[in-house]
Amino acid sequence: MGKNNKAPRLPMPGKKGAAYYFRRDWQLYLLVFLPMVHLFIFKYLAYSGLSISFLDYKVAKGYFGSKFVGLDIFKKVFTHRNFLPALRNTLLLNVLDLVFSFPMPIILALLLNEVRVKWFKSVSQTMLYLPHFLSWVVIGAVAYQLFGVNNGIINSLIKSGGGEAIPFLQSDGWWLFTYVAIGVWQTMGWGTIIYLAAITNLNPDLYEAAKVDGANRWQQTLHVTLPGIRSTIVVMLIMQLGKIMGGSFERILALSNAAVPKYSTTIPMLVYDWFRANKFSESTALGLFQSVIGVLLVFVSDKFAKRMGEDGLL
Repeated sequence: MGKNNKAPRLPMPGKKGAAYYFRRDWQLYLLVFLPMVHLFIFKYLAYSGLSISFLDYKVAKGYFGSKFVGLDIFKKVFTHRNFLPALRNTLLLNVLDLVFSFPMPIILALLLNEVRVKWFKSVSQTMLYLPHFLSWVVIGAVAYQLFGVNNGIINSLIKSGGGEAIPFLQSDGWWLFTYVAIGVWQTMGWGTIIYLAAITNLNPDLYEAAKVDGANRWQQTLHVTLPGIRSTIVVMLIMQLGKIMGGSFERILALSNAAVPKYSTTIPMLVYDWFRANKFSESTALGLFQSVIGVLLVFVSDKFAKRMGEDGLL
């Protein structure tokens, strides 16, 4: 065999280029391309609207015709008379939600996990989960039918028993209590399903080992179940902390009224009111402030959760 007769070099296995995979799976890439275009246009390209926060925006002049004012809009927002009350109320309502709404699904999941009658357990899960699918408009209308001072069902029962009507939705203090209670009722079902799924995936051998060691049901819950769903609790906590500067705009809008302005003025409501008043620069700046703080809280809580994860969160 001559010196110039060299064996052809075969392609290395696993070294196929992008062109090969594109030719082979071009239909799949096309299917992915269309959602990516939609995502880019309506999710990322829309961020260009945040430039309104730095402009004295006029609709007739548009983005490029409006005057650039730097941080003047933010100074105007932060010194507005409603900013601090809205910030206080936003933090108050969401911290109360965190304190009362967050642990309730965990408690319910632990209780349902102890139920051995399957049909009762299934019915309970369904009944708890149903409020999650209700619109806040519907919930608000039902709330006024239940808690109204004059014609509300609950107050009618109280008055028929010789008591005085309670202004659940017409007094600031009672409105705050009702707001939190309805929020707990509406959200606890979804979280309960998540935690029950996490509990179901726990290794049964852990419970058997705990029984051998003499642990009762409470000790098994404390030392097996709760540590086993720790990662799920952390993820849910991070999600909840990310919303602490926002809250439920629909919930406040559905339950608020002119009689309870003390706690119902929040940052999302202020953004909505300013936008309706054609204060586009102010509403965008306030919304941007809310989003930035929310993102920072998510990063901080994520770092904290990762550090606590090694030492044990529970």
